[in-house]
Amino acid sequence: MRKALCLSRQEIETRLREKDLQPTLQRVGICQYVLCEGDHPTAEQVHQWAEKNLGKISLATVYNTLNSLVKVGLLREFNFSHMEKAIYDNNLDRHHHFFDEATGQIHDVPFEVVNLETDLERQFQVSGYEILLRGLYKENRSVKNKPTKE
Repeated sequence: MRKALCLSRQEIETRLREKDLQPTLQRVGICQYVLCEGDHPTAEQVHQWAEKNLGKISLATVYNTLNSLVKVGLLREFNFSHMEKAIYDNNLDRHHHFFDEATGQIHDVPFEVVNLETDLERQFQVSGYEILLRGLYKENRSVKNKPTKE
């Protein structure tokens, strides 16, 4: 699945202004990470990156920035049952996710490769669905199935 295009600093500033968000140094920096480098990061991972690359920044500022980006449609937030924390996704295309049980990594899965048929009663009016698949990513099969020495 294609990764979102990395935006230049100027493009990020323009997008923030279009969404009526002030392009502060911290906000632009966080955008660069979550839109270009991060792969389904948590707020804590964004905070670690920001502390290293932007200097002192509070976790509350990171959460507020991420929530603002979600609110204006530049990011999506997901809460999966296997994770205690939300992850942030810069892929705004309709898609599902695959959780690699060996590594904990989350992969994007194109929407059209997963088919779902339901036999719900008429009172259910489904407006959409998002599926989390779990298992082993093919490149990591040997990690979990590797024989242990006794």
